[in-house]
Amino acid sequence: MVAEGTLLWEPTEDVVARAKLTRYLEWLGRAGSGYEEVWRWSVDSPAEFWTSIWDYFGVIGERGDGPVMTGTMPGAEWFTGSSVNYAENALRERDGVAAVFVSEDGARQELTHAELREEVARVRAGLVRLGVRRGDRVAGYLPNIPQALIAFLATASLGAIWSAGSPDFGVPSVVDRFKQIEPKVLIAVDGYHYNGKSYDRSAAVNEIAAELPSLRATVWIPYLAAAEEGQPPQRAEPGAAHTDSVPHGEVIGWEGLRAEEAPLEFERVPFDHPLWILYSSGTTGLPKPIVHGHGGVILEHLKSLSFHQDLGEGDVFFWYTTTGWMMWNYLIGALLVGATPVLYDGSATYPSPAVLWRIAASEGVTYFGVGAPYIMASLKAGIVPEGLEALRGIGSTGSPLPPEGFAWVAEQLPGIPLGSFSGGTDVCTGFVGATMLHPSRAGIIPCRSLGARVESFNPLGEPVVGEVGELVLTQPMPSMPVMFWNDPDGERYRESYFDVYPGVWRHGDWIKLNEDGSCVIYGRSDSTLNRGGVRMGTSEFYRVVERFEEIADSLVIDTGQLGQEGRLLLYLTLAEGATLSDALVDALRTALRQELSPRHVPNEIHAVPGIPRTLSGKKLEVPVRKILLGTPVEEAANPDAMANPEVLRHFKP
Repeated sequence: MVAEGTLLWEPTEDVVARAKLTRYLEWLGRAGSGYEEVWRWSVDSPAEFWTSIWDYFGVIGERGDGPVMTGTMPGAEWFTGSSVNYAENALRERDGVAAVFVSEDGARQELTHAELREEVARVRAGLVRLGVRRGDRVAGYLPNIPQALIAFLATASLGAIWSAGSPDFGVPSVVDRFKQIEPKVLIAVDGYHYNGKSYDRSAAVNEIAAELPSLRATVWIPYLAAAEEGQPPQRAEPGAAHTDSVPHGEVIGWEGLRAEEAPLEFERVPFDHPLWILYSSGTTGLPKPIVHGHGGVILEHLKSLSFHQDLGEGDVFFWYTTTGWMMWNYLIGALLVGATPVLYDGSATYPSPAVLWRIAASEGVTYFGVGAPYIMASLKAGIVPEGLEALRGIGSTGSPLPPEGFAWVAEQLPGIPLGSFSGGTDVCTGFVGATMLHPSRAGIIPCRSLGARVESFNPLGEPVVGEVGELVLTQPMPSMPVMFWNDPDGERYRESYFDVYPGVWRHGDWIKLNEDGSCVIYGRSDSTLNRGGVRMGTSEFYRVVERFEEIADSLVIDTGQLGQEGRLLLYLTLAEGATLSDALVDALRTALRQELSPRHVPNEIHAVPGIPRTLSGKKLEVPVRKILLGTPVEEAANPDAMANPEVLRHFKP
């Protein structure tokens, strides 16, 4: 066992001197200031702090003469009267390699800055020909491939709105998301490779398109066909077999979309104009479409990537992610600071559990990010990372990393700091994290992020230090959602974050803040499932599971906690006369894998006589999770608030 708080790494004078944050503090005239002092200034004087971020990084756009911040949460407004464009800031004219693509099957491609700008201009012109205009939605059903990056930047350059899903998501999951936003264009692959296998998704794309009557066009990328033919994905011709049966709109191939040369132009939009739509997990219904604005994302990612990941020109940035996770949006933000993102499509463990470390070595990655479970899996597999001479930092997120994970990194990669970060899709960044000025201690997150007034609240809504409470933000950040899509009066938005503490953002994590500003995250305080860094909603499970005639009711629980992935448990109340046969179990696993994703397949499936519910009929997921983690049944829930308290005893571990 490794004791929490064990010192594992300290920055040298040289590391501190070279840190991007140090240069910023010198520019501010605050050289020599301690981090906590600067953090306090950043949250006490938000207008001054965020103005300094705009000025320090030379954001391209018009500042306008409006106030930097007006109003409070929810509904604070930033940089009134300004206009910017994310793509214009990401695609500054630079020399060298803009992005690198690597796939599981060994394919590799580089895009220089000039090539990326040219491709974005071509696809932008293609979208215009398809009728895409400012405010329209473009949806991508895409792996982490160059076309996803290009299509997003082209969409953003127009002032149109991007939204993406990974092709391992099942049709119902994708339709639940995209149907809400009524995209005009769908860009999709014919299939993908994962874990050494090929998956044809052409039928799934047709099913998705059939559910999207708003489509004007579907653009096919022959990614699977190109890989099987050994061609680079950028230049493969569209496969005719996949382009003749899409139910809605015009059908073209990627080459047709990018066929015409065009100048690269950018439409500047107001600071809070929608940039992309991300999605909540769908725990209590349909996934919430979370809209982020151009300006808020630009400022937040400039600050976070530069000061907390210490990234800048010449750096190579890798984070293992799919397009369905907010870390993809964060990864490509490397372009804003002049770093090179490495786009990887494939399994984290095929053909070897060390594959991600090998990519980091071969690509000269300077900052390497993964989910906490990958670090723990590397530890258990006895992996010895090699060839990482360029590496300067490691990031972990998605779930809490235990002290043993910190210690393993310190042992295998001495001199390389590990920073654990925690935030969310809701703001597309981390609230708490690390810098190159902080030491690395086992199990500890060193600091609250600049500009993020993070506090820990007890049940009475009082700030506490040194004890576990609810993670809250008591001051707005520019990258908070500008709205939820189709939520004109903001009701869903307010209910999602402000229903417990009025005017205070409740994030749904357990946190313990320490006196020195460091903290420990203890996982979700709600019932959202979190597997391998991907948040998933229980309602998506229930929609698939309870479609089976043999199943009367169900409950899904994730037992993961501090640094431990835990088990995903599915409990079933069977219909009269039904039995939990091997055939039913196999059918359930297959349905969850195909219609949702492989991550949705439970570790265990059990039959119980009833599912605990409140008097109003809501399933009681949190009390069952508490019981499975050791809370006595009589303490897990108030029986007077339950319709059937007698069933709780059937969930004892």
